[in-house]
Amino acid sequence: MKQIQVTQSSMPDYDTFCEEIKVLWDNRWLTNMGDKHEQLEMQLEQYLNTPNVTLFSNGHLALEYAIAAFNLSGEVITSPFTFASTTHAIVRNGLTPVFGDINPHNYTLQTDTLESLITEKTSAIIPVHVYGNICNVKEIERIAKKYNLKVIYDAAHAFGISVDEQGVANFGDASMFSFHATKVFHTIEGGALTFADNSMKRVINSYKNFGITGPGTVEYIGGNAKMNEFQAAMGLCNLKIIDQEIEKRKRVFERYIDHLGDTKGIKLSIPPDGVSSNYAYFPIVFDGYTLSRNEVYEQLKKHNIYSRKYFYPLTNNLQCYEGRFTSESTPVANFIANRVLTLPLYADLQLEEVDKICSVIKANVPIYK
Repeated sequence: MKQIQVTQSSMPDYDTFCEEIKVLWDNRWLTNMGDKHEQLEMQLEQYLNTPNVTLFSNGHLALEYAIAAFNLSGEVITSPFTFASTTHAIVRNGLTPVFGDINPHNYTLQTDTLESLITEKTSAIIPVHVYGNICNVKEIERIAKKYNLKVIYDAAHAFGISVDEQGVANFGDASMFSFHATKVFHTIEGGALTFADNSMKRVINSYKNFGITGPGTVEYIGGNAKMNEFQAAMGLCNLKIIDQEIEKRKRVFERYIDHLGDTKGIKLSIPPDGVSSNYAYFPIVFDGYTLSRNEVYEQLKKHNIYSRKYFYPLTNNLQCYEGRFTSESTPVANFIANRVLTLPLYADLQLEEVDKICSVIKANVPIYK
């Protein structure tokens, strides 16, 4: 029986990629910000309509070095409803994450209680655009300006999205995008930072290259997070087809809506008016459904359909932070984490496969007696 995975990487035409990398056998420039790297940065600036893009070997290091480059200190307000990377990047910079709860509608950082979390130690807010759902950027900007805080968005899920025709890459002081193979746009592994302040370009670029700022000059304690030319070449190829891939994902997304939109006990996450979605994920929350989240997960697996409990557990419940943080202060996030399931969604998922997935979910036959 064919397996249906939760995701599948988009790939360009094989011959197109081979043609793109052919020059690398001639110039032998494989890393250290070569021609492909520069081309991709320039093309992403145009596609995302943002003034500055700096590429990284992966999104996690992009976020780590953004935090370092802005010289943050003390406490950082963030969400626990995210991948471990977000919290790790804060802690690995010697900072203390302060977890705010999420709103129950789109699972992003709750802004109504955000100001109550700010102390004299707070230096920044790191909100997360979840599943492509965009944070309340206007309110976050208002609060950040009021208290003179930096804002760095974890936009790993939000590539190419716009809100009221403004690209998501332009919100806050910086945004981090993941270009991991499972993302809507990928460079096999990779990531990027976008930012408005031109003066940050030199600092951010040096952090990803051991802190080097010139021949014999190392001004920062940096590391190695440079994107290589093969990654950049994959990005150049995928950028050519990104709009078609998003359109394919939209068809899958809408097919799920057709099947599950009116199902009692299942809550869907649908993009609001004014948001051009990238259809990155299809999360569903089981609240009063005949089966529990875990039962549906097992039912799907019995049919070789692999979904994901994403995000579960919350980062403030991870084993590595046991005794340091607790989810008691984030009850909404805890509630959603225990009930959410992301269903298979990728450009080449066939509509009849979506039909099968939904039929298994709606069969309402518990596997536990």
